[in-house]
Order: sequence, then structure tokens, then C-alpha cells
Amino acid sequence: MKNNKPKYKLIIDAAVDVIAENGYHASQVSKIAKKAGVADGTIYLYFKNKEDILVSVFEEKMGQFIEQIAAATSERKSASDKLLTLIEMHFGQLAANHHLAIVTQLELRQSNLSLRQQINSILKPYLVVIDGIVKEGIKEKLFRHDINVPLIRQMIFGTLDETVTNWVMNEEKYDLVSLSPVVHKLITQGISVK
Repeated sequence: MKNNKPKYKLIIDAAVDVIAENGYHASQVSKIAKKAGVADGTIYLYFKNKEDILVSVFEEKMGQFIEQIAAATSERKSASDKLLTLIEMHFGQLAANHHLAIVTQLELRQSNLSLRQQINSILKPYLVVIDGIVKEGIKEKLFRHDINVPLIRQMIFGTLDETVTNWVMNEEKYDLVSLSPVVHKLITQGISVK
């Protein structure tokens, strides 16, 4: 598998940095290769083109993130605690990697329809985790039974996504992770059993 090879990881990490620093459209494959310390041709052993690199960046980073979220949330007892953990980890991962935050919040949004569709399919397992937490909360009678799960999932993901985008756009001038309890409270108050 290509993602188990050391050069693949070097290229992925270099791509995050180059795209964040230059923007997707101005990021030449040669810049990514130079940053990764590999020959230009080596890139094409792992990736078809620049678009494939961007999709692979998201797939690799999101895949790791989903695994970490699934493991961490499974250790929490209640759906509310799982949701707080998910929020903290979502904010924490992006706060810890400035370049990754720029790529996911800004550069991916400027891509073409085909690329956005690929990104959306990579995102699906994360949305399934959110659905699972919401359904668990309903089953536990923590969350209202009459809520529309897909709508609540969109609201949760949309809130987290927009909060991070705003943080990036404001040049990360405040502690993103410290917003986790506030965001958690706002979401849970809206869907909790009264």
C-alpha cells in the first residue's frame, strides 16, 4: 500500500506545508517535491497529479483523525461526553497544525466540483461517528427523540467547521480548544431532553 511507504508520508506532509503557504493553485508539484526532499518524478510514483495529492492529504489526515476520534469517544460513557470529546479533538487537531487548518478550511473550499465530491466521500465516516453519538444520546434519553438526526449532524459539523474557519480567518488570535465547552453546551442545550 502506498501510504505505508516513508516517502508517501514525506510528500503528504510537504504538500500540507506548501499548499498552506502558497495556496493550492500556486503550489507546483516541483515545490512539493523540493519540500519533501524527493525528485519531481518520485511524486508521480505515488500520485497521479496535484489534485490527487490534495485528495490524498485530506484522506490521510482525515483517516487518522477519524480513527483517533472513534477510539477516544468509545472510552466515554455518555453521548454528551462523547460529543464533547469529538469537539475537543476536532478543534485540537486543527489548532495543533496551523498549515493543516489552512488547507482544510480554506484551500479545499476553492477546489472544483469533482474534487469536492471526493472530499465529501472521505468525510462520510466522520459524519457517521457524529450520527452514532446523536443516536446514542437519543437512546440514552439525553437527547430529544423527535430530532432529525441528519439535520443535527449537519448542524454539529457545520458549527465545528465554521468555528475553525473563523479562527483561521482571524489569524488564530485566540485559543480554539478553549471554545469546546461553550460549543458543546450550545449544541447539547438545543437537543437535550428538557
